[in-house]
Amino acid sequence: MSHVPPSAKERGSTPLVLALGLAAMVVAMAQTQVIPILALLQKELHTSAAGVSWVTTAALLSAAVFTPLLGRVGDQYGKKRTLVTVLVVMVIGSVIAATTTSLALLIVGRVLQGSATAIFPLALSVLRDEVKHEKLHGAMALVSGTLAFGSGLSLVATGLLTQGSHPNYHLVFWFSTALTVLALAAVAVVVPHGGSPTGGRIDFLGAVTLALFLVLLLLGISQGHEWGWSSGRIVGCLAGAAATAVVWVLVELRVANPLVDMRMFVHRQVLFTNLAGLFVGFAAFAQFIGISYLVQMPQRITGYGFTASVLRASVEYLLPSALIALVAAPVGGILVRRIGARFTLAVGALVGIAGFAWLAWGHGASAAVITAGMLTGIAISFGYAAMPALIAASVPLHQTGIANGINSISRSVGSSIASAVVTSLLASKTVTYASVGVALPAESQFTLSFVIAAVALLLAAAVALLGLSKHHRPLTASRPMAASSPVQAAEAAPAKL
Repeated sequence: MSHVPPSAKERGSTPLVLALGLAAMVVAMAQTQVIPILALLQKELHTSAAGVSWVTTAALLSAAVFTPLLGRVGDQYGKKRTLVTVLVVMVIGSVIAATTTSLALLIVGRVLQGSATAIFPLALSVLRDEVKHEKLHGAMALVSGTLAFGSGLSLVATGLLTQGSHPNYHLVFWFSTALTVLALAAVAVVVPHGGSPTGGRIDFLGAVTLALFLVLLLLGISQGHEWGWSSGRIVGCLAGAAATAVVWVLVELRVANPLVDMRMFVHRQVLFTNLAGLFVGFAAFAQFIGISYLVQMPQRITGYGFTASVLRASVEYLLPSALIALVAAPVGGILVRRIGARFTLAVGALVGIAGFAWLAWGHGASAAVITAGMLTGIAISFGYAAMPALIAASVPLHQTGIANGINSISRSVGSSIASAVVTSLLASKTVTYASVGVALPAESQFTLSFVIAAVALLLAAAVALLGLSKHHRPLTASRPMAASSPVQAAEAAPAKL
């Protein structure tokens, strides 16, 4: 008789949470690790600024394509199997990036790394399967908190690995490889195989149309500053995205086993949670890119900023925010249990509004920027703690992976919009300094960027308090995915909203 490993509910959830948290952290690190070294990559790979931008864009597009698809694959064919496969793919991508001197191969490596973004929604699905209900929100919050922590830690690690007169960008990807192998081992050993997969056929037509919609949308958003917002390519991308979205919806309404159940997609709690994810994702990236650029401005020339190096910007100004986000994550889980997920989201948004207001009008001192950044870190952490709880309380168990995958994509779209908006704002109004012969952003553009981020969180608070309902009926399974599987009809235990 074969031995069946005990579930996390039977043997305690701490090792499981740590393993999944490590995997999520590795993914977050991979997303941000190249940002401080884009100039170095441009020089070493003998390419243009437009060329090197594809190192980040490729990972973003890959995440958009694979996150919802792999979330569904995990629901249908087993979450552990999918997690292990995705981590193996990420190791391969990291090794390719670590060994190549070709821009094309580096982009291939980043595409493979980007597919691992699906790990986060898969991890949340595993937690929902394996962790006792009274501990679920805290576990989800802690794993969610590793995202912000991983992003900050990645910047510090990249700065340390590339300092000196002869920086080597390959070390950054070798570091990513080592951490991914560690996460792979942890997941393989600790994560149980869980319940019976639902089975069924993959809706490839739905996957292709959704992927095409997201690729066109994100290309239109991310390349607007480079190509010109009124250019034919941008207009074509956005128009194509709109048309493809219509085709995708029609496909999903007609197929027997859709990739995304439209009833789930338009369910009030799910729809407004995804809208909140868009605003929180915007605020998270606006904080990251805004502070990064602000503190590196040469103060003696511009009259603002702190002339910080990449390493100093990461360690002194961004790492505190990442650390407080990790510490705040379990607090967010407690708040979800005590006051409900939607109020936790609203409280976090209000804290973040205070932080961005401080950044907008009080960024003249290092202590103020650091403290304000920590407030925004708390806000993001609370948001990341609340949204998985809202999703888990609103969808059937067998749709957890795809539902969290769509929520992850909504945050990614928000981050992409923030990148485009902040970059465009900083470039739209510059001051040329004769002493150095370069044009640098006017200080007012940073103020405006932080104000817009505060407005995004104000909208997130409005969604939480007005859009999300305290009393709602969780979505039930609309059609069987595999008639013999009892998992499909399972409902999550109700959470306090």
